[in-house]
Amino acid sequence: MNGASFYYEVMGDGEPLVLVHAGIADGRMWGGQFEAFAGRYRVVRYDMRGFGRTVVPSGGTYSHHEDLRCLLDYLGIEQARFVGCSMGAKTVIDFALEFPERTRALVLVGPAVGGFEPDVDPPEEWDELVAADEAGDFERVSELEVRVWVDGPYRGTDHVDPAVRDLVREMNLIALKNEAAGCGDEQPLQPPAANRLTEIQVPALVLVGDRDRPEIVATAGLLEERLPKAQKVVMPGTAHLPNMERPEEFNRIVLEFLDGLGV
Repeated sequence: MNGASFYYEVMGDGEPLVLVHAGIADGRMWGGQFEAFAGRYRVVRYDMRGFGRTVVPSGGTYSHHEDLRCLLDYLGIEQARFVGCSMGAKTVIDFALEFPERTRALVLVGPAVGGFEPDVDPPEEWDELVAADEAGDFERVSELEVRVWVDGPYRGTDHVDPAVRDLVREMNLIALKNEAAGCGDEQPLQPPAANRLTEIQVPALVLVGDRDRPEIVATAGLLEERLPKAQKVVMPGTAHLPNMERPEEFNRIVLEFLDGLGV
């Protein structure tokens, strides 16, 4: 599809529910949600272009929301609910703007929004991160990005389950190596989503951890303000991947929102 061979998994019956991962992860980040959500929905998770087990030839142009459309077409899914985290949230927002008739509802976790860049200070690890990247030390880059995003700016490295940190480091390392190898030229949505959020007329749950980066908290505030049918939930004591830190609490919040929409 679109020049790539996408890895995906499907489980369950009922209304389609598509899980779209963060830019430091792949579809495995939804391990605590996949079976739990499949008890009520037909759940799809996949590895985006440049991530996980998806195989992509180098070169060409692409957009993540168009890749998502191709995957849904392949699976015969006309309309779905979407859960997107970080870059995954950006992708499903773009998808909702391009294909509103195919979008039932949005759950936007630790969200990014195309065209919105809050003016905040970079993380304290920034200089070391840039140096490691320039040196091609992807293992070090991945560990530093785990500190930035999984631990967050207000906690040490011992606050999050080591198994969560290890999995994110592993997933992110794949993405970093793929990015260095080149997987094409991403074409952003134009005009960008930040200027068009009022067009999205479906119910939206904005979910953010209170230990997340300031720019993510600001983005969640923007979505709460501008999406016409948005509600926001803050998960205390979690950073950028609340679904991995506290899966049971996350699942309860998301399922209550989705189930409340009706068929």
